[in-house]
Parts: sequence; C-alpha cells; structure tokens
Amino acid sequence: METGILETFSKQYQQQLIRELRALVEKLDAPSVIKDSMIYSLEAGGKRIRPLLLFATLDAFGIDPNKGLPAACAIEMIHTYSLIHDDLPSMDNDDLRRGKPTNHKVFGEAIAILAGDALLTYSFEVINLLSDHFVSPSAKINLVIEMAKAAGAEGMVGGQVADMEGENKVLSLDELEYIHIHKTGKLLKFSVVAGAIMAEANPRILQDLSAFAHHLGLAFQIQDDILDLVGNQQKIGKPVGSDTVNQKSTYPQLLSLEGARAALQNQIKLSKEYLKKTDLNTALLYEITDLVASRDH
Repeated sequence: METGILETFSKQYQQQLIRELRALVEKLDAPSVIKDSMIYSLEAGGKRIRPLLLFATLDAFGIDPNKGLPAACAIEMIHTYSLIHDDLPSMDNDDLRRGKPTNHKVFGEAIAILAGDALLTYSFEVINLLSDHFVSPSAKINLVIEMAKAAGAEGMVGGQVADMEGENKVLSLDELEYIHIHKTGKLLKFSVVAGAIMAEANPRILQDLSAFAHHLGLAFQIQDDILDLVGNQQKIGKPVGSDTVNQKSTYPQLLSLEGARAALQNQIKLSKEYLKKTDLNTALLYEITDLVASRDH
C-alpha cells in the first residue's frame, strides 16, 4: 500500500465520526449540561482505533465504510463512557485525559457519572440506526448482543473489576492477560467482529478476524504498559507512571521492558498471521496493526 493511504483514510473517517457523534448528541431532548459533558469527552481527541478498525474491516470486504457509521459511533460512545468513569476519583483518579482536564474536573463528579451512563445507554439506540437495507434485523440483534457482552461483566466491566482487585498485588502473567483481554481487548475485538457481521462473513473468516483482533488487543495493551513507563506525557495526553502510582502489575514489571517489547512483537506477528489467512483486502488492517506496534501515544 502507498504511504499515506491509512493517514488519509483515518482523517476522512475520523472527521465524519466526530461530526456524526456531535449531531447525535445535539439532537437529544436532554439538559444542555449533560449534552455538553458528553460532547466534551467525545471530542477530546484520541486514536479512534476502534471505529477505525470497524471501517477498515468493512473496507476489507469491499463495503463502503460509511454504511457502518452508526455502529462506529456506538462503539466510540461506549469507549468514551468507560474513560470518563475510569478517570473518576473512586477509580483511577486522573486529572488529564487526551491532554485535557478529565470530565469530572470540568463538570463535577455527578454529571461525569451521568454523562458516562448516558453514552452507554445511547450507544444501543445508535447501533440500531444502521440501515435495514444494509444490516438485517437478525444481524442487528446479533450486533447488540455481542456489543453488550464486550462492554459488560463478561467483557470490559469484568476486566475493570479484575484490574481494580489486582492493585497492590503482584499478578501472574495469566491474571494480567485476563485483565487486558477483557478490559481493553473485548471492545476492540468487537470493532472487527462487528464489521465482519455486517459483511455477512462466513464462519472461517469470522473466526480468523476474531483471532486477529484478539492478538491485536493484547498488543495494544502491552504497548500501553510500555508507554506508561517510557512515554512522553505531552504525546500520551495523561500522566506517565500512573500504573506505578496505582501499584498495578504491567507487562514491563513482569517481563522487564525488553521482555514486554518482545511480547508485543509476538502478538503483532500472530495478528498478521491470522489476517493473512482471511484472503481479504486487508492492507488497511495491516497498517493499523503496524500503527499499534509503533504508536507513541
């Protein structure tokens, strides 16, 4: 693929995503403060890796990524709600997110909690805005079920609980992997699987894409752990060393920094192997995989 195609693709669909997210929130018949709080965090920046994965998966099947915009918005709403709640004093107690004051620092804890609640619940309404001509009713139901699993107690929330319970403890590698697979990996994996469901992928391709996303999710989190140790706060947009402050086990802590980097490369290698097996036009997904491995924020 020519250099810059992913950058152009990403910029185009990020802009569309942001416009649509704002429009979806602004049209709500709700108090202005809650809408302002929701938009504040939705527009705070970030990598938008989950919507980008969904768009790139649709592209791999030769489908116009625009058709998946409601699903991409729903995923980004869930991710953003999780960050708002993650930053609360009762959770990670962070003052910065994506280079800006965290939601509760601007709107107060009560509104921040409610903004997160509103984004989570609205996401399930938004995903149903997918065109009936593109996604069948049965496929929509499947998407809703899989999104709920990825976000709930069997996924992101369960991973967050395990993460909190793991503070001030030295976890095993298996225990740490459980946290990352659930807290970060499940929703990231859903972003790819959702694209495959909308494309009506056959079971073999769905299985290979699911495995690809599983290893990519682990790679993403290993790099997060590395950046928390050696990253640049201005680029990351949040304090470096927060895992150490919160006494959390990390890949560098358990494997050493070099061991964590080796584990990262292994997960990237496995991701690409499963991607190759799909026989799809996966050039964009390959580039995203490389981006996950080399990102500095």
